[in-house]
Amino acid sequence: MIPSELKEFLDEKVALYNHPTFIESDPIQIPHRYKQKEDIEIAGFLAATIAWGNRKMIIKSASKLMEAMGDSPYDFVLSHREKDLSRLDHFVHRTFNHEDVKYFIKSLKNIYQKHTGLETVFAENTTNCSTQKAISEFKKIFFEIDHLSRTTKHISDPLNGSAAKRINMFLRWMVRNDERGVDFGIWKTIPMSALSCPLDVHSGNVARKFDLLIRKQNDAKALAELDSNLRQLDANDPVKYDFALFGLGVFEGF
Repeated sequence: MIPSELKEFLDEKVALYNHPTFIESDPIQIPHRYKQKEDIEIAGFLAATIAWGNRKMIIKSASKLMEAMGDSPYDFVLSHREKDLSRLDHFVHRTFNHEDVKYFIKSLKNIYQKHTGLETVFAENTTNCSTQKAISEFKKIFFEIDHLSRTTKHISDPLNGSAAKRINMFLRWMVRNDERGVDFGIWKTIPMSALSCPLDVHSGNVARKFDLLIRKQNDAKALAELDSNLRQLDANDPVKYDFALFGLGVFEGF
């Protein structure tokens, strides 16, 4: 395919999968249960954090987590006492266990109380064309209070070579605003042009078939390569092509 044909093809797939029906089988359904900005942020952040493995299991685990928080994630984060965290004693999703989630709740409380919220922290180090430094700086703030070393593995750092798939996905959810009903677009201080594709096995394999990605590893260097090519297709909204790449891989076995 020549570039114009490729863009036309991928734009068609974006239109197909960037649709409310996409929500039904995706972890983004978890934050879609809420209306308040902070509830959406926290539910989205926690759902994205455990978004690896089977999507049905991700949704099941995230639903249990929301239930344990009384289906009021923002209120639970801000108002919880140490005894309230016992509700999370039996939570586990793969290697993310009760100790990890308890720390996440404490850290989120610190971020909302001391740093005015998730959006502020991410926006502080975002440029017009990248959120990667912002993600790295976010990790420093997220672990600025006492924590177990084991928990740090659950927040990726792109400046240490990670593609940071789950955080990039979370940022897509919060920032993209195209009124199609899937992504929320509730964060107004970060431009869509800065977003990066949530690079995983599916999107990476499809991108390689279109020569949008040559590097074999799904790491930070691969993400930079893919970002560069997606920005040539749409500089203002490059991450919309996540719908095409992911949809082709998961739903069409491309």
